[in-house]
Formats: sequence, structure tokens, C-alpha cells
Amino acid sequence: MPDFASLFSLKQISSVTLTLFAIIDILGSIPIIIQIRQREGRINSEVATLVAGVIMVVFLFLGQSILALFSVDLASFALAGSLIIFFIALEMVLGVEIFRHNTLASGTGSIVPLAFPLIVGAGTMTTLLSLRALYSLPNVLVGIVVNLVFVYLVLKSSAWIERKLGKAGEDILRRVFGVILLAIAIKLFKQNF
Repeated sequence: MPDFASLFSLKQISSVTLTLFAIIDILGSIPIIIQIRQREGRINSEVATLVAGVIMVVFLFLGQSILALFSVDLASFALAGSLIIFFIALEMVLGVEIFRHNTLASGTGSIVPLAFPLIVGAGTMTTLLSLRALYSLPNVLVGIVVNLVFVYLVLKSSAWIERKLGKAGEDILRRVFGVILLAIAIKLFKQNF
């Protein structure tokens, strides 16, 4: 039976956590979260976090099977994902909108559009498969849990964060994480090209 130290790597967990943190970009989503809260009256942080977690874990385990169903190899999917991540990063760094965010989708605001596709969108799904190819499964799962805890805390305290950051602070955070995402996209591209 393997011991704890052989299953978990702090370096891998840190890499997975930071990568998912940059992709999910929950801090950059605060304006949309606030808009949903104003429209719906409240955000159910527990439901949004739980649904996002279920989607991530299911895709982590079944994503490759879904790809096999369509005869797409992981390298091609990762390459496509690196392009999506690249364009998301460009949005963050340049302050332009490449992907249209539908914040007026019908349904429960805590699930659609908050849990999916805002927290867990195409970029997150692509990244999960890429991370699974690069790192051990227990480390990826821990990285997901750490991010879900952070997502929950941000959802619970979004009004307080809005007051403290201000528009300038939020803009700086988006750009910093955008540059990190650009580097991640280039890394994924180089590894799968």
C-alpha cells in the first residue's frame, strides 16, 4: 500500500491549483457574480460550488471516454484547449471580449450561468484533461478541492470583495492572471505540438 508522501506532491498540487485558479478566474468573474446576485436576489454559494465540483470531477474521469467516443486523441484536445486558454488570456490582458458571456441565461442563476459555464466552462474542462495527462490523479483532485474552497469563499464574500478591490484592483488582478494563462497556453501548446 503506497504511503501518503508517494501519493501526493506539493509541487504538483501547487501547479494544478494555480493553473485551475487562473482558468476559473473567479476574481475576474466578480462583476458577473454581482450582476447575477442583483438579478436573482441572492446567490446560493453551496449549490453553485457543489454543481461546479461535480461537473469537474465527472469530466476529469469521463472526459477521455467522451473524447474516445468522438475519436479525438488527448494531444489534439489539449492543443485545442491551449488555443482556448490563449484566447481567454488575451481577453484578460487586453480587456477585450472574444467569447460572448451569456449572463441572461434562463434557469437558476446559481447553476446557470454561475456554476456552468462561468466557473466550469470549456477552458476548465480542457485544462482538467491536460492536467490529468501531466500530473497524478490524487494531486489533480486535491487541486480541484482547493479551488472549490476558494470559489465558495469568493461567492460568499463577493460584496465585501467588490468594496475592497475597487475597479482598479480588479483590473490589475485580471491582467496578472491573464499573463500567467498566456504562459500556460504556450506551455501546453509546446508539449502537444
